[in-house]
Amino acid sequence: MSDEVQPGFVRVRMDLSYDGTEFSGWAKQAGGRRTVQGEIEDTLRTVTRSRETTYELTVAGRTDAGVHARGQVAHVDLPQELWAEHREKLLKRLAGRLSKDVRVWSLTEAPAGFNARFAALWRRYVYRVGDRPGGVDPLLRNHVLWHDWELDVAAMDTAAKSLVGEHDFAAYAKKREGATTIREILDFGVRRRVDGTVEIEVRADAFCHNQVRSMVGALLFVGDGHRGVEWPRQVLEARVRDSAVHVVRPHGLTLEEVGYPADELLAARNLAARNRRSLPGPGPADAIPRAEG
Repeated sequence: MSDEVQPGFVRVRMDLSYDGTEFSGWAKQAGGRRTVQGEIEDTLRTVTRSRETTYELTVAGRTDAGVHARGQVAHVDLPQELWAEHREKLLKRLAGRLSKDVRVWSLTEAPAGFNARFAALWRRYVYRVGDRPGGVDPLLRNHVLWHDWELDVAAMDTAAKSLVGEHDFAAYAKKREGATTIREILDFGVRRRVDGTVEIEVRADAFCHNQVRSMVGALLFVGDGHRGVEWPRQVLEARVRDSAVHVVRPHGLTLEEVGYPADELLAARNLAARNRRSLPGPGPADAIPRAEG
């Protein structure tokens, strides 16, 4: 897959955030559903007066309907003349036209080898849960899940750490045709904030579809005493979907940050992320670029 910027174009990195409550996910969809990608591309076309042309965004991690993002990253290739004409005022013009539940914070000319998706080293998500008997603060209701059982954060943290490393996460993923479910979790932990909110934080090179919300569902069962701390790891090692693992609701999940290597390492990472991967052992491996989020 070639990723060279076409002659006469410049690649622009876009750092953005959004409240996913009213969006049907990141990716454009048929049927007129409101999506983050569609909204930004339409607004970009309007403010640059590109009436007949849509400049397509490539994103670091495609979020599902209802999922939020604080540190999302995308890139877009724009004609050099258009970038030169609009670059000084483009950020402010986008702010004036975009809906208030999505913001673009910076637009910068990307270094050579940058690809928002494939050059990323990791994505960091946080899932927020409230377990107070009275429920969740109404001002946080679109960002914090209410769990009506008191949670043992220490047990959840132990269970989370048992999933760190490179594994086949088939038991926690919605299978996609031709796609591998092998991912590497770099950090996974659970903490309780001063205000009582439980934060489940996970950082990985990439994530399968529904993986984070499925793992959170398993940890909640550990936290409320329905399963032991060893259960999430047992589910992982089974490598098949377990009906007891529930995919929790999306509104508690936020993409907090995306990490990239130093500029001189971007091109190498871009290529490496497209490699097919497998775990040691017999049998054919599924395959898909490493950076699928």
